[in-house]
Amino acid sequence: MKIILLAIISFFAIQTAFTQTNGAFQIARLKYSGGSDWYNGQTEEVNLLNYVKAHTNIQVKAEYKFVDLATDEIFSYPFLFMTGHGNIVFTDAEAERLKKYLENGGFLYVDDDYGLDKAFRREIKKVFPDKSLQELPFSYGLYHVFYDFPSGPPKTHEHDGKAPQGFGIFIENRLAVYYTYESNPSDGWDDPDVHNDSPAKREEALKFGTNLVVWALSH
Repeated sequence: MKIILLAIISFFAIQTAFTQTNGAFQIARLKYSGGSDWYNGQTEEVNLLNYVKAHTNIQVKAEYKFVDLATDEIFSYPFLFMTGHGNIVFTDAEAERLKKYLENGGFLYVDDDYGLDKAFRREIKKVFPDKSLQELPFSYGLYHVFYDFPSGPPKTHEHDGKAPQGFGIFIENRLAVYYTYESNPSDGWDDPDVHNDSPAKREEALKFGTNLVVWALSH
């Protein structure tokens, strides 16, 4: 209960910079250029937010919403979600806008849906040329903030069969960008018939997503 309340308090503090409808938390899907399918799996955020609503007292708006990186609409949402299977291209203006968003308290979660890794690593360097993605230790608080993940991010889909990894970029000790590789929990948020994941895999992925929301709102 203490953690949930901290998340809510932090969320309302965040709204000084990020305004959302009716004071309810909403995830915004990040639309980017380059050709990758940024739009895939449009039930993912909705299902996650409904899970968060059912298992915490965080107020949510469980609707699919996307924002274009080329616009200032990104500043209306404290949590951006980015995914896809292929190429990404940030213009210089978009990279600068995303940097400003993150430096002003925004949080970006990126999930490699298989094929995003090379392009994401290249483009995030445009945003933070002087920073590198750091693999987070399993002891890091995000993995224990609400549900316990002692081995880090879950292995929702096989991809290349490698161990799942979670990476971060920090701004003054705050995790501003979190990236999951060889993990793909966001596919586990999708409707059951989309990927035919087992109920246990979906539950694990939704719990992990809840940790992401709680962490982003309380840190």
